[in-house]
Amino acid sequence: MAVIDAAPTEVSSAARHASPPLSAPRRRSVWKRNAGLTFALPALVWFLVFTIGPLFSLFYFSMTNWRGLIAPRTFVGLDNFTKLFADPVLHQAALNTLIQLVITVPIVVCGAFMTAYYVNLRPRGHRFIRAVLFTPVLLSAPALALVFLGVFAPTGLVNGFLDTIGLGHIAKPWLANGDSAFIAIIIVILWASVSVSAVMLASAMNSLPTEVFEAAELDGCGHWRRMWLIAFPMAKGFVGVITTLQFLWTLFTSAAVVLLLTRGGPGTSTINLSFLVYDYAFNKSKVGYAQAIAVILFVLGVLGLIGIRRLFRSKP
Repeated sequence: MAVIDAAPTEVSSAARHASPPLSAPRRRSVWKRNAGLTFALPALVWFLVFTIGPLFSLFYFSMTNWRGLIAPRTFVGLDNFTKLFADPVLHQAALNTLIQLVITVPIVVCGAFMTAYYVNLRPRGHRFIRAVLFTPVLLSAPALALVFLGVFAPTGLVNGFLDTIGLGHIAKPWLANGDSAFIAIIIVILWASVSVSAVMLASAMNSLPTEVFEAAELDGCGHWRRMWLIAFPMAKGFVGVITTLQFLWTLFTSAAVVLLLTRGGPGTSTINLSFLVYDYAFNKSKVGYAQAIAVILFVLGVLGLIGIRRLFRSKP
């Protein structure tokens, strides 16, 4: 009889300690809490595999002696970096990169901002101006290189124009001379960057309140003061975005312009750091050495982003 009485007691005790089934509202609450993570998971996996993963591999391969593909890898520690800092070619590439950044970034940002302000004044033909400004986007890098190869060729547009105005004695093969080839690279970067940045800035400045500009005009402010004292502070955040994009483009991807126009020559007069990564990796099969240069580029990019963020940070 005692055994018969114990069974209900055990059942009731188990029932008290069992978790009650989730109600429908509670199940929905749990789903809502986890839905964001569930939907973000594919993007998170993609980011980890294709962004964080290559970043770790960059640092690893920079400490190896590796010729690429199926060639064996030898871990060499910091030897690649020791050789880099003693390499005169790297010094020349770093100097050229610095000059390109110092010249192109301020000119692109200021030129794009002033052009965007003018376009937003809606002068006659402003839609046509916007379309023309967008033209460089329609040209691929090889097409852009072909255009400027024709412009700077010995019988090209520049020398033809100089002959026309009586300055034919200063005509020369511009891409075959170190100084003029470097200037030509900068001109191509400016041409490809100013107009596109102006289009993006003009789109952002469309949202600025017109009442402020109208009030400033009534107070006697000219366009120059309105542009720099009113429009610039109001669009400062997006100007910072344009500055960041131009800095990163010049630092990381201007190698395409150098490769297609001069291949770093004459000599080493037009090489920059991003081109040097390509040159060592694909022409000289020094992948580990190239990755060490890429690490330097990465560090410079991070430092530049921090500096730009501080420069354009909104003050309370």
